[in-house]
Amino acid sequence: MNARPVRYGIESAWQAWHDTNEPMAREWLVVHYASLVKFVAGRLAAGLPRSVDTGDLVSAGVFGLMSAIDRFDPANGAKFETFAIPRIRGAILDSLRALDWVPRSVRSRSRSVQDAIATLEHTHGRTPTDEEIAAELSIAVEELEQWLADIAAGSVGPLDHVAMDSTPSDSTQELQPGHALEQAELRDAMRDEIGRLPEREQAVLILYYEDGLTLAEIGEALGVTESRISQIHTKAVLQLRARLASAGMG
Repeated sequence: MNARPVRYGIESAWQAWHDTNEPMAREWLVVHYASLVKFVAGRLAAGLPRSVDTGDLVSAGVFGLMSAIDRFDPANGAKFETFAIPRIRGAILDSLRALDWVPRSVRSRSRSVQDAIATLEHTHGRTPTDEEIAAELSIAVEELEQWLADIAAGSVGPLDHVAMDSTPSDSTQELQPGHALEQAELRDAMRDEIGRLPEREQAVLILYYEDGLTLAEIGEALGVTESRISQIHTKAVLQLRARLASAGMG
């Protein structure tokens, strides 16, 4: 006669896994929280080329979820979703970076735009316009817009290393002395720099990174197209990178 299968609830599953490392409890938790992986993978996939398989993102995200389950202590009182989502995203981003699918020409254009922004900000002491950036690069504004669109399509987690909720996916990195302080300083610096951006750029970054809206939802809220929001977002990110780099923090 077979033993009756164990039935878990959230609390009993966490207790069984945390106290006795019961494999069935871990498996139950992975299945229960699988929707987190689909949520993060879907949000990242929305800004990626169609050639990137969402299924591959989900597979990578599951490893992040499993790592979060292994390291989460429910006794600390933190919410698991808050703890897990940055780790799931980190695992997905690590897998995408390993593919190195972004063309060199796009990387080169990204660096060129960032350098142009840095030069113009140093010269004028303010955020440069699209017209000024295009002139600095000796291209038309329409071509700059296409460059920004190409850069956006090739970007993965553009602010992940300094995002408001960024958390390292590597546990050894978390334990390095001073790493947490460095990350906190970087996030504080980024927040300060966001506050110096024009209102439109500020709104896009806050709605995207803090409020969790998609670029399409932001476009609808601000009354412009998704493609234009993508360009504004990309320009703002490159501007932040330029400022952090000039401060020795990029």
